Amino acid sequence: MRLASKPAETQVMDDTHVFKLLTDEQWREAEQTGATNVPLDRDDGYVHLSTAAQVAETARLYFSGQKDVRLVRFPVDRLPPLKWENSRGGQMFPHLYALLRISKADAVWRLTLAEDGAPIMPRDLT
Repeated sequence: MRLASKPAETQVMDDTHVFKLLTDEQWREAEQTGATNVPLDRDDGYVHLSTAAQVAETARLYFSGQKDVRLVRFPVDRLPPLKWENSRGGQMFPHLYALLRISKADAVWRLTLAEDGAPIMPRDLT
């Protein structure tokens, strides 16, 4: 990824898609309301997203052993502006300070689990 030479909170990344992991229950709620509503996002005041390079580790850390996890892909150009902020391990993660409307998604996968319980990422993420 290439970073523009702007302050960290407004840096522009060159990823074309970002990803959101949701439990089946969170996905069903989003289908009913039109937007995601995840407790961590509400508590932190923004929607946590990952890039294609980050999402497998996010899934492993926070969704291992959980069945019925959805991976939702969003084209960056369909979303309100993202803030790329320093997070886990010094990486720049995309954060959305607005509602994440699922109508903006262009792909949804139901993840399966590997033998060690880690969610398996689809091969065609982007």
